[in-house]
Amino acid sequence: MSAEHRSGFVAFVGRPNAGKSTLTNALVGEKVVITSSKPQTTRRVVRGIVTRPDYQLVLLDTPGLHRPRTLLGERLNDEVRAAWAQVDVVGLCLPADEKIGPGDRFIAKELAALGRVPKVAVVTKTDRVGRDRVAEALMAAAALGRDEGIDWAEVVPVSAVAGEQVDLLTELLAALMPESPQLYPDGELTDAPELVLVAELIREAALEGVRDELPHSIAVVVEEMLPREDRPPERPLLDVHAFLYVERDSQKGIVIGPQGSRLRDIGIRARAQIEALLGTPVHLDLHVTVAKDWQRDPRQLRKLGF
Repeated sequence: MSAEHRSGFVAFVGRPNAGKSTLTNALVGEKVVITSSKPQTTRRVVRGIVTRPDYQLVLLDTPGLHRPRTLLGERLNDEVRAAWAQVDVVGLCLPADEKIGPGDRFIAKELAALGRVPKVAVVTKTDRVGRDRVAEALMAAAALGRDEGIDWAEVVPVSAVAGEQVDLLTELLAALMPESPQLYPDGELTDAPELVLVAELIREAALEGVRDELPHSIAVVVEEMLPREDRPPERPLLDVHAFLYVERDSQKGIVIGPQGSRLRDIGIRARAQIEALLGTPVHLDLHVTVAKDWQRDPRQLRKLGF
């Protein structure tokens, strides 16, 4: 490996729904983290890996930093702070279609205390607004840095959805990485275990179309993923058994839907995504169960992997 090869870690941070997950997927070039219009969809720090001949970026997509109302919320915030404390660059995502608010300032103030770690302001969702608004958002990002004592290494507008400036951002981040050999093998796009990725795809499908009060109450655990034994090699089938956990009986009814219609829709959507991810036909067996107030219960949180 030449001495010029660069590798390192980048944490994308920001308030909920700032475009971090969509941006991570766009830079990796494949879907490695789930996305949703619902805030706080991301619950784990997921690493997406970008490998090029002369550099490798390991992108940490973090949960949105927010004012926590539950023990789960506190733990998610702790994950964000742990992530940005150990990376080579931090990218603060600021959506172009929203004005900078108290949440952005709160995060910027904390980032300023990180000291020498290079920080990049990433103005996201530029496809949603006109050029004038993008220019205003860039100036607001620069002003945020001045106000909070951050000397931005770069201020970059991007649209992850339209693919605009994504390559430029990748190159700018790579230039900020330390000289280092590759950290992950060629072809690896994420270090998340398949069980976790499959559980997240099921949760993403479950988030589609549920009422606003429900998203934070859904957790998914894949209990088992096993190839079906009686299948010939040319016709494999993977049996996936998963549980969707909600906090109340009324929420269980919402997820299942009339005559099981919503749960069937969740299964159809999730199965298509899982088959695309794993490259094999899947039989998906879903069960909905109540774990009362799990977001506030340390024992339940441990059981659900938080």
